[in-house]
Amino acid sequence: MTSTLVPPSGGADHPFAPFVRALGKGPNLSRPLTEAEAEQAFTMILDGQVDPVQLGAFLCLLRVKTETPAELAGMIRGIRSRLVNLPSPRPVVDLDWASWAGKARQEPWYVLAALLLAANGVRVFMHGAEGHTAGRTYTSQALAALGVPVSRTLGHVCADLAARNFAYAPLPVIDSRLDALMALRSLLGVRSPLHTAGRALNIFSAPHQLLSVSHPPYLPVHRETARLLGQPSLAVFKGEGGEAERRPTKPCVVHGLENGREIETEWPVLLPGVVQAKEESLDLTRLPALWSGGWENDYAQLSVTGTVAIVIKLIGRAETVAAAQDMADLWWKNRDKSLYKG
Repeated sequence: MTSTLVPPSGGADHPFAPFVRALGKGPNLSRPLTEAEAEQAFTMILDGQVDPVQLGAFLCLLRVKTETPAELAGMIRGIRSRLVNLPSPRPVVDLDWASWAGKARQEPWYVLAALLLAANGVRVFMHGAEGHTAGRTYTSQALAALGVPVSRTLGHVCADLAARNFAYAPLPVIDSRLDALMALRSLLGVRSPLHTAGRALNIFSAPHQLLSVSHPPYLPVHRETARLLGQPSLAVFKGEGGEAERRPTKPCVVHGLENGREIETEWPVLLPGVVQAKEESLDLTRLPALWSGGWENDYAQLSVTGTVAIVIKLIGRAETVAAAQDMADLWWKNRDKSLYKG
């Protein structure tokens, strides 16, 4: 991805230097990148035209000041322009689901939510970065507990979507260069801006997009980024552990786009008066047990149906919050309990 480059002779600036300079000239002279600048910067990074010193400075400067929607949109456009090995024709996907956080407090119930949507005809492509934070459980581990394969190539994504309306691809499957950028966290000590931009890649141009954040200030940032990219339909909310998973014990405000129009929707508490403690350890055998009916738990079940309800409304299967929750509850009640036994 990168190589050590010899500085230009005669005191000339390296072509990437203006991007670092724009971000790093101090509190009075520094400025955000334009969308076009951010796009060019990321194409240069992925093309291996940036020195490692420049790359580290660039990523840290972006992270410290917090990425703007224009910068994120440019980064995403730059990444999309350099993706290789995308299948042709591209698969039809209804919902692009970002899973970039991992879980530490509760089991990853969002995986069952995605599978419940798939079982009811919604074609879900889930993607994510794994292993970036110690002590977390990631999507591939949850799928293994359910006996669901992880897509090992983008071609396998097409086959998996055809087989079960669901596919999950870890970041290295999408692009190994992006995975190498994510891995710089252990060297830099801070998350890469790719952790923000990567959630919104939507490589198959799904009409609907589902994101989650850990930090609420990023909610309007993601919505505006999606608007700049022309994404027609989006839901983004503060989910459990940073994953797109509804917390039944808390109200939920979903920020989003509906036919390109900005919206905010309030979703009620599903388990009032309950405080859910952090699990001492995550037991992934509970995932197939909950699906099959061998284990029952109100918090887990409502995490699943509450998350599904958000998507049902997002994709237009129901017009109101209450109708979406009713439909999600019915889907859960009528699920094929034999599908996922681990």
